Amino acid sequence: MSQPEKKVEERWVEMEVKGLILDPASETPVLLLRAVTGKVVLPIWIGQVEANAIAMALEGIREPRPMTHDLMQGILLELGVELRRVEIWALREGTFYGRLCLFRAEKEHLVDARPSDAIAMSVRTGAPILVAQTVIEEALRGDLATAGEEDERLREWLEKVRLEDLGKYTM
Repeated sequence: MSQPEKKVEERWVEMEVKGLILDPASETPVLLLRAVTGKVVLPIWIGQVEANAIAMALEGIREPRPMTHDLMQGILLELGVELRRVEIWALREGTFYGRLCLFRAEKEHLVDARPSDAIAMSVRTGAPILVAQTVIEEALRGDLATAGEEDERLREWLEKVRLEDLGKYTM
């Protein structure tokens, strides 16, 4: 009788928002995540609306009326739901996949979310950002790590970037 296949336990890397930059080639915002314990920097190209939502939260700017992510945070608080963590769990055909890990009444709920929206929630609530080790490895194997001299320079810059180098993010 054969043994049932064991599910491989995913390893996670806790990351923090290092900053936001504007990709000069595409004029698309790039969210930079950096490993809390290490030098790995993971760039994720995101939309302008999500970049603004993240930048506003990072800078402590509050609108007079709640914006979408503030509304979501208010709903969670009102319903007694805790955002325990944000996970970026997959990278498929150049697209990152994320989810919110919510906790209520001793039960965990996983909700599909774009990583940018999940991170916008994380910076508001203080929930940790976890990225699957397999996602990091795949991202580092991709074009950014191997496509050529320009990409190699960008990768090296991303690995060495300091928060002071990024300045304030503006749209």
